[in-house]
Amino acid sequence: MKLEGIKILDMTRLLPGPYATMLLADMGAEVIKIEDPYTGDHSRKMKPFIEGEGAPFLMLNRNKKSVGLDLKNEEGREIFLKLAEDADVVFEQFRPGVVEKLGVDYPSVKKVNPDVIYCSLSGYGRTGSFSRKGGHDLNYTSEAGFIDLTRSKDGEPAIPGFPLVMVAGLFSALSIMGALLHRELHDPKGEYIDISILDCLISLSSGIAGQPLLKDETPRAGETELTGKYPFYDIYETKDGRYFCLAAYENKYWQRFCELVGRDGLKDKQFSEGEERKRIKSILEEEFKKRTFKEWEELSKEKEAMLSPVKDLGEVLQGRYVRERDLIGSLDFGGKIIEQVGFPARFTEEDIDEFRRPPPRKGEHTEEVLKKAGYTEQEIRSLRDVGAI
Repeated sequence: MKLEGIKILDMTRLLPGPYATMLLADMGAEVIKIEDPYTGDHSRKMKPFIEGEGAPFLMLNRNKKSVGLDLKNEEGREIFLKLAEDADVVFEQFRPGVVEKLGVDYPSVKKVNPDVIYCSLSGYGRTGSFSRKGGHDLNYTSEAGFIDLTRSKDGEPAIPGFPLVMVAGLFSALSIMGALLHRELHDPKGEYIDISILDCLISLSSGIAGQPLLKDETPRAGETELTGKYPFYDIYETKDGRYFCLAAYENKYWQRFCELVGRDGLKDKQFSEGEERKRIKSILEEEFKKRTFKEWEELSKEKEAMLSPVKDLGEVLQGRYVRERDLIGSLDFGGKIIEQVGFPARFTEEDIDEFRRPPPRKGEHTEEVLKKAGYTEQEIRSLRDVGAI
């Protein structure tokens, strides 16, 4: 396995942090999920429920071990620091200031493990006037400019269907991997990583940031090439009330699309402006309403057409593409088979087995991990008695 031998103490919850540690666990890292012994990860209580656990938790926590630990308890904090002594990575997702109060912040961990890589993921990062502010996906996407550029046809801002905070999990996993590689190749000492969800979302704007940064222009929804300004890059309703997208950005694809629908007269009008552009848009709206969704699907098999169906998530996960890419796997969770979205990369020399271990029950591995750390059965019983675990 790619990360076999890497030990990660995971204090993250809900979506982005657990997504990051799941990716690292998929690649073979030993991820020990530190959960409050009473409440656990909040995503355990998010609907729908499968075998008593929230489906979001089940989708984001495979291949991990769970240790119930009350970090507000002095003995619980001492256990954490004991576990941190040989950890490669400590990853937390509290609001800035919380780990300092708990005594499990980077300076505290570094005292017992100078080589540790410590990653903090928060909404607005650990510096600046926003650092203590709370937020959720809609807050961050609004403040990143994403919502402003995601609007319905009538100009109303639209809520994204996917939780885009997940991208912060990708950045976290990437940053941790980079720090591990640097420690291995160049400098065998620890590192502190400060990751802001809002920073990550703003980073995604790099492809269009040139307008405000270099030309002092604010991109507006429906007024840029990638938000529906031109007919060749837009979404259209089909005859049966479903939707198809056309993304014929390069001229050769626009030419091919015009041939497919018998509109050769539009070939030289890809970037028309003003009333002519509106006229072409009307023509394409009429064209798309001539065929049903299934008929457009058949036409979209033409590899140069740049046509794609607007699918619902059920169609995506049960569709041919996902099957052919072998992207869905399953795990046995309490006698019930739960399907999972797999690791989105394939390795030719040594592929990973991301479906090794089902998501853990709350505190399932507490005794196992503590015994490995040197605690006796009597000590473990005593720690339970005082509420540390």
